[in-house]
Amino acid sequence: MGNNKKDKTELVTQNRPRALSPFEEMERHVEDFFRHPFAAFDQPAWPPFKFLKPGETSPSVDIFEDKGVVVVRAEVPGIAKEDLQVNISDNILTISGEKKQETKEEKKNYHRLECSYGSFCRRFRLPQGVEADKAAAAFKDGVLEIRLPRGKDSSKKTIPIA
Repeated sequence: MGNNKKDKTELVTQNRPRALSPFEEMERHVEDFFRHPFAAFDQPAWPPFKFLKPGETSPSVDIFEDKGVVVVRAEVPGIAKEDLQVNISDNILTISGEKKQETKEEKKNYHRLECSYGSFCRRFRLPQGVEADKAAAAFKDGVLEIRLPRGKDSSKKTIPIA
C-alpha cells in the first residue's frame, strides 16, 4: 500500500438563526463535544436549548482573539444603535436589543414574510483576564463589534456603543 495522506479540511457552515428542535440542538452539542472535547470545561456542560419564541430574534455572533484583544462581532441588521445594549457583569458579556417592526399594512398582498422582528438577549462567558473597564464597542453597517483587551479581571461595566 502506498502512503496516501488525505488532507483534513473542516467545512465551516453558516446557519441562519431559527428555532431548533431539541434533537437538532442536542446533536449539535454532541458533535461539538467530540470535535473539541476540552473546550467545554469553562462553560456549562449543556447550555440551555435555544428555542425562539414569537417576537424573538437571535443574531449570529463570532468571538475570536486578535493580538491580545478578545473581539466579539454580532450581526444585527435592521437594529438601530439606540436599540442595542452591551453589558459585562461577573465576566459575562450580555448583548441585547430589539428590532422594531415598521407598521404592517394589512391591505398589501404579501407573497413572503421572512424578516424577523422582536427582542433578543445573548450572553457569553468571557475568557479570564479580560479588562471590562477598557472595553469598547462600535456599530457600523449592521455589525456590532466589541473589543475587550486582556489584562486584569474586572467585575462590572456598561459599554457605550460608538
